[in-house]
Amino acid sequence: MKLINTFLYISVFALMSPVAFAATDDHSASTLSRHLLLKKRVTLSATSVDSKVIRVQFPQGYKTPVHTHEGPGPRYVVKGKLRVEDGGDNQVFSAGEVFWETGEAMTVENVGVGEAEIIIFEMAPVK
Repeated sequence: MKLINTFLYISVFALMSPVAFAATDDHSASTLSRHLLLKKRVTLSATSVDSKVIRVQFPQGYKTPVHTHEGPGPRYVVKGKLRVEDGGDNQVFSAGEVFWETGEAMTVENVGVGEAEIIIFEMAPVK
């Protein structure tokens, strides 16, 4: 379980935290900026899970059919604007925002201008 949480933390931190390094001759000056985007306590259905990081690109106007994923997890909107209907809840998320997908029946629709993109962090019981 600790390994799973560590993997998730590192993945989320690496993809979502802006990092700035100051250019100097001695390379001693650097700054790190860290922003908490989502905090959620998770009870997993198994002690061993397959974790996945998936990039999904949605053409303008595209709407997925009703579907489920193998496991719940955070989703990070890289660009665009997406309407997410998940387990009866309906919300719109824009670039830079994070939402929690429950693993229940859902749809995602690109309601913005141009392509939209998300990064899916999924945790599912080992099959």
